[in-house]
Amino acid sequence: MEPIIYIFSLIFGAIIGSFLNVCIYRIPENISLWWPPSTCPNCKTRIKFYDNIPVLSYFILRGKCRNCKAKISLQYPIVEALTSLLTLLVVYVLGLNYWTAIALLVTYCLIILSIIDFELYIIPDRFSIGLAILGLLVFFINPAFAGSLSAKFTQSLVGGVIGFFGLWGLAFVGSVIFKKEAMGGGDIKLIAGVGTLTGISGLISTLIISSFAALVYYAVLAILKKNPQDKTIPFGPFISIGLFINILFPNNLLLLY
Repeated sequence: MEPIIYIFSLIFGAIIGSFLNVCIYRIPENISLWWPPSTCPNCKTRIKFYDNIPVLSYFILRGKCRNCKAKISLQYPIVEALTSLLTLLVVYVLGLNYWTAIALLVTYCLIILSIIDFELYIIPDRFSIGLAILGLLVFFINPAFAGSLSAKFTQSLVGGVIGFFGLWGLAFVGSVIFKKEAMGGGDIKLIAGVGTLTGISGLISTLIISSFAALVYYAVLAILKKNPQDKTIPFGPFISIGLFINILFPNNLLLLY
């Protein structure tokens, strides 16, 4: 592809990342995504368009509100930069086609739900259930599925059903053994979305990748002496990592093995 496509992908991703920051902040608070316009959380002053340039404005303002000088969370430029880079990666790997649009939509949802889950230990249903429904709606262009239309739909549906009830069963057994909730309902619904988007093979692959990523994170906490045994670790971000890899590289279970 032409270099201009990659440059556009970076810019487009950064702009979308700015909107994702709005979603991350407002959705848990049940605030409209469209009104009021962006304002400083501290002084409530409306942010001018030239102070709302993705990534750049943070450094131009030196991480502070122009009006009240309150600190701006580093999360804002990080989300914008991450969204920009992941958008470029998706376009680079998948090219420009219908599935790329779906992959980008899934990626943006995963960024939002991962940060919300990491901060608040919740996964809004609009993302977990939404991804499950999306998988069932776009089965016919999904490169993870093969065969006739009915076969593709069956693979998507079965993946979602097995994902939901399989993880629900494991969570139930875990809660009985450990006498506490082993896995949140949001994680279980999200796994159903993994199933409809990737099928059984992708479901297994995602669980392997996410479990390994969570184990690494847990080990880092232990090394840093952050008392991980007393800390609830959100699983949503790690499921998101596994799903993202499977969206880019479907049917990778054999390669993983």
